[in-house]
Amino acid sequence: MSDRPVVVWFRNDLRLNDHRALSAAVATGAPLVLVYILDDDTPGQWKMGAASRWWLDKSLAALADAIAQRGGSLILRRGITDKMLPALVSECDARAVYFSRAYEPFAVALEDKLKAIFDKADVAFKRYGGALLREPEDVRTKTGDVYKVYTPFWKALSADFTPAKTLAAPNEFIPFKKKIASERLRDWALHPTKPDWSKGFAEEWQPGEAGAHARLKTFLKSALKTYTEDRNRPDKPGTSRLSPHLHFGEITPAQCWTAAVHSADATHGADKGRETFLKEIVWREFSNTLLFYWPDLPEEPFRKDFKAFPWRKDAKHLRAWQSGQTGYPIVDAGMRELWHTGYMHNRVRMIVASFLIKHLLVPWQEGEAWFWDTLVDADLANNAASWQWVAGSGADAAPYFRIFNPITQGLKFDPDGVYTRRWVPELAQLPDDALHAPWEASKATLADAGVILGKTYPNPIVDHAAARVRALAAYDDVKAAAAR
Repeated sequence: MSDRPVVVWFRNDLRLNDHRALSAAVATGAPLVLVYILDDDTPGQWKMGAASRWWLDKSLAALADAIAQRGGSLILRRGITDKMLPALVSECDARAVYFSRAYEPFAVALEDKLKAIFDKADVAFKRYGGALLREPEDVRTKTGDVYKVYTPFWKALSADFTPAKTLAAPNEFIPFKKKIASERLRDWALHPTKPDWSKGFAEEWQPGEAGAHARLKTFLKSALKTYTEDRNRPDKPGTSRLSPHLHFGEITPAQCWTAAVHSADATHGADKGRETFLKEIVWREFSNTLLFYWPDLPEEPFRKDFKAFPWRKDAKHLRAWQSGQTGYPIVDAGMRELWHTGYMHNRVRMIVASFLIKHLLVPWQEGEAWFWDTLVDADLANNAASWQWVAGSGADAAPYFRIFNPITQGLKFDPDGVYTRRWVPELAQLPDDALHAPWEASKATLADAGVILGKTYPNPIVDHAAARVRALAAYDDVKAAAAR
């Protein structure tokens, strides 16, 4: 057996279980050099946002601890990957690099560049899947085209689908004898500063592989059966909250799929919730497929006629939206939840996105950028596809005329005001029938609740009815321009 090590390059696959590249590397019997590289240059404008960096800090610490318990160590390096990784390989005279595949445009280009480097150096460069249930090349229409509509994509992927058997974590690692220098995680200073608005994150989250599996177990036990109905209710713990764990690869979609199927089989009446949950997993697959084949999805409208959309770049309105000061309680509740927890309920994400795009006519890319910086589950494929879905410019988008009414959305999905009162406490004393449209309440009602519109809570920054008319007119302009 050669003493030359195998390098395992960790990316967004911060786990030991069901890790194909890691298991294959262990199977070689070679000593392993396990490395994570923090690269802020290669992604360009899509370098990791502030909330994601907070998560990365905790997840790397958890991974390093799990590796240490098995006799190994996690090497940390910071810099440009196509410089740092070849340098590490040369430093330890590695015979191979094993890694998990990624699908972002910059990641695809990086893999190609590294392959050329390592082929020239006669170092094996071995890529493995695991981030998706099926690779983008493997889900095609009967004519060989890429799916552009979700429902047939779901049917094609899920038909008679059974994930490969998940792999157990290695029991131990054969360490490399030569000492390899590592940077210190705390020196990376990954928490937000000026201000550190991440202080509330720890109350909500347990980053790392153990936290991912605990979250999955809780969801399957307490929420899967009612998932179809309760996932739209931000006032209930009805969602899985697995998205950041999936994004950072602390758990695989195959593990989630298998666990959900087995759990539903053992739980009477859970079939409907299971299918809805599996469809959400496949939406993630669909988004990654779109990004893989249309790499400009995060910057450019998928439907090119939307380039003619008459956007309004209003910095004041954008700031009001970002800070949860729009005067629409359900919108403000969502934006404040995001700032405090690094997360926003999915139904509310649709409401706030619709408000920014259609009520304010602010470009969807502005909302995408804000989410990228403030979400712990910021995922380039999901973020881009979802914002384009709301805007009406995506591959399988909501109709352009679907404009969420933030008042009726609040009444429908937060009927008792539990969610809104939590995140907009200045309105907590308002009665339910006034909570979602306080400007329509009587002076006496507002006074009894201690609400002074324009002082303790803002007036609406736009009128809903007028904004709806303006948005429809803008979309009609796009249609007219496309017809010329």
